[in-house]
Amino acid sequence: MSRIGKLPVEIPSTVKVEVKGGVVHVEGPQGKLDWKLPKLISVKVEDGKVIASRPDDTKKSKAMHGLTRALINNMVKGCGEGFERKLEIHGVGFKAVVKGNVVDLALGYSHQIAYELPSNVTAKVDDQTKITLTGPDKQTVGLAASEIRSFYPPEPYKGKGVRYADEQIIRKEGKKVG
Repeated sequence: MSRIGKLPVEIPSTVKVEVKGGVVHVEGPQGKLDWKLPKLISVKVEDGKVIASRPDDTKKSKAMHGLTRALINNMVKGCGEGFERKLEIHGVGFKAVVKGNVVDLALGYSHQIAYELPSNVTAKVDDQTKITLTGPDKQTVGLAASEIRSFYPPEPYKGKGVRYADEQIIRKEGKKVG
């Protein structure tokens, strides 16, 4: 039995989970998510828990068992509480502004960068240098954060750039003169 797959997923009272025709539907205060199940795995909802099971012990079905349980757990947690990723911008004149569904970034280039957020991700900017991305889907929140970071990754000499709030940048010593 998969160590992750055999654990049931607890459903909070604010979240509703439904399995119909090989698709898991999760709805909660933070939003709605749908996910198509792999063919090898079956899922049932009973007594406020989601239980995933597999037909045999092949390597593929074991892997899908743990993956299915982990993704359903992320869907339940995301629709109930939501996921959040924080970014920090370091550099003179570097700043961010949210305009509706677009994050405008000034990162030292000759032009502004306008990043359009995915449909279920929202952004909030504090002090023009701290960006907080929130949403029900862990994967899209993380992807949006990594795309914003990729516009100007932190460089090791001065530490300028966009970094995750919990990221440590290892600084290098500059060139020696003389």
